[in-house]
Amino acid sequence: MSAHGRRLTHLELLERLVAFDTESSKTNLPLVDMVCDYLAGWGVPTVRVPNAAGDKAAIFATLGPRVDGGVVLSGHTDVVPVTGQAWTGDPFALRVEDGRAIGRGAVDMKGFCALALAAVPDFLAAGLKRPIHILLSYDEETTCLGVADTIARFGADLPRPGAVVVGEPTDMEVADAHKSIVTYLTTVHGHEAHSAKPMLGANAVMAAADLVSELNRIADAMIARGDASGRFDPPATTVHVGTIHGGTARNILPKVCTFHWEFRGLPDLDMAEIPALFEARVAAVTRDRLNRYGPFGRIETLEEVAVPGLAPEPGSDAERLALRLAGRNHTISVPYATEAGRFQAAGIPTVVCGPGSIDQAHQPDEFITLAALQAGAAFMRRLAADCAGS
Repeated sequence: MSAHGRRLTHLELLERLVAFDTESSKTNLPLVDMVCDYLAGWGVPTVRVPNAAGDKAAIFATLGPRVDGGVVLSGHTDVVPVTGQAWTGDPFALRVEDGRAIGRGAVDMKGFCALALAAVPDFLAAGLKRPIHILLSYDEETTCLGVADTIARFGADLPRPGAVVVGEPTDMEVADAHKSIVTYLTTVHGHEAHSAKPMLGANAVMAAADLVSELNRIADAMIARGDASGRFDPPATTVHVGTIHGGTARNILPKVCTFHWEFRGLPDLDMAEIPALFEARVAAVTRDRLNRYGPFGRIETLEEVAVPGLAPEPGSDAERLALRLAGRNHTISVPYATEAGRFQAAGIPTVVCGPGSIDQAHQPDEFITLAALQAGAAFMRRLAADCAGS
């Protein structure tokens, strides 16, 4: 049945959104088509911002006057995989049981997207003086780059907003800070030789172990430095090695060893500090270990994902607006990364505030409570009134 011109509840829209399997490795275009069709039914034009491959797109829609200074409601359409999880029903068929709406993405974060879309008739009827924009992105769960091309168009062919609310689940608390996350793949190239004659080659595994030990030292230094703000758990920048692979046999000097590592930085961390410390050790290991007996080895590090942190901006337009609408008198920090830092890096005041708890995200039988959805709907109603009175 077409949604054209017919008001849909947030549960009806959530059911439609959950029905699309939009795991980050897959296309989101069928969902995009549905949302654009729904918005067109209300006379709301949409701008599609595709990725380079053309198999995904972000959606940007403006309600109210097409002027600068509006409020962006930002949500992502992609979800994490369900493979290997013990769901008690179809993850992509929304179930409502015991006061919970259950389905993949229900809380992270199709619930917020459904609330924004369900509020469209109210936004249109409010007589907005300050525009409300809906931005639905892709690839948040992998790179947080799905908003980047849209952000680049703000102030060019798209209105430049004055505030952004990223609707990740915070139980409607207003988060003004989160850590960055930067991930790397380091590959150590050695040279194979008999283990009885180590001077004939270079041991990639032992060189990699030296670098992992350096990351341990850096991690300890970050822990000792701590968190001056006292707002984060754990209270420090963290450094982590997640995988390591190398070697073919006990008695052969390994030719290659790879390891994945990351750091999650406090907002005040210089993003270049940890890579610089690591690269200094890379230079020493390359010189003193890999090439001790000849020009046998090299080390390469590839930055895979770099998501900026969100730094507090006390008194910003986004903070004051969200606190007012959510009925809160203080801000919080959150332990996970979001797209918020990308908006802030573009000079747009941004906070994170959305319905439900992150504790239910990425789990089998992921859910958002009906009470949380009602709290989010109340936020949308207050936003409409606020922007109508601006």
